[in-house]
Amino acid sequence: MKSKKLPPIHPGTILSKEFLIPRKISQTKLATSINVPVKLVKEICQAKKSINAEMALRLGTYFGTSAELWLGLQQDYEQECLEDILKNQQQQIKKEIRPFLHSKATTRLRKHA
Repeated sequence: MKSKKLPPIHPGTILSKEFLIPRKISQTKLATSINVPVKLVKEICQAKKSINAEMALRLGTYFGTSAELWLGLQQDYEQECLEDILKNQQQQIKKEIRPFLHSKATTRLRKHA
């Protein structure tokens, strides 16, 4: 049986579920501690905003991780989303195109090329 691929996980989900909730840190407390607007932290946790380099540095400093961890999570998320989009587009394009049927003449031409 073919298993379905899980949807990409936004780094804001990881921030919330793996860093904030277990440590009982509110989004407001995090925002205040790293000196950013509360709205920004909320939007990241809701997967509405991305983690940029500055935010990665702030999160890394606060949690004692590297900025690269946060940037890597964001990059992985974006890459997986892009792969899903391209796969869907590729499937749609394949439905729209009637492939060229090779004849013996074109096969011979390719051999001599």
